[in-house]
Amino acid sequence: MKTLVPIANGSEEMEAVIIIDTLRRAEFDVTVASLTPGTIEASRGVKLVGDTTWDQIDPSEFDLLLLPGGFGGTMAFCEHAGVQQALKDFNEKKKWVGCICAAALALNEAGILAGKTFTCYPGVEEKLPADAQPVDEAVVVDGHLITSQGPGTAFEFALKVIAECGSPNLAADVRAGLLL
Repeated sequence: MKTLVPIANGSEEMEAVIIIDTLRRAEFDVTVASLTPGTIEASRGVKLVGDTTWDQIDPSEFDLLLLPGGFGGTMAFCEHAGVQQALKDFNEKKKWVGCICAAALALNEAGILAGKTFTCYPGVEEKLPADAQPVDEAVVVDGHLITSQGPGTAFEFALKVIAECGSPNLAADVRAGLLL
């Protein structure tokens, strides 16, 4: 499964790395695309480097688009025309889209959350329209949308992505290898 994970300055490092690492353990073909060239500084000061930059990829070649949270990274995803267009295109084509934490704001900006059951970091809903009502669950799947709450739910999110987009048996094998 060709998976695209964008990162930007202020992305939440645990969420980004756990998504990337866990999906690679499941042998998903994961590409990390930085919105800017070079090293990014994640939300807690950890330095991350993408496999490539956003302007070097064609999002339509991917099957799955997953956004880590972190407020700074989320704001970059909200403001980045390419990320917003990719989110809209994936949603329109019913391709898998997922996010953790504050990245629900980027999905909302793209119009993806309307009428959907989803979850996000507690408090993020205050920045969403009044009709957007997340549920208080670690991971939520609604159609082709997978959402999760935060750093502590990142493994469950990644394993749910593997179960839904790969297979439950594959997710169980990865979970066992991680000793979760």
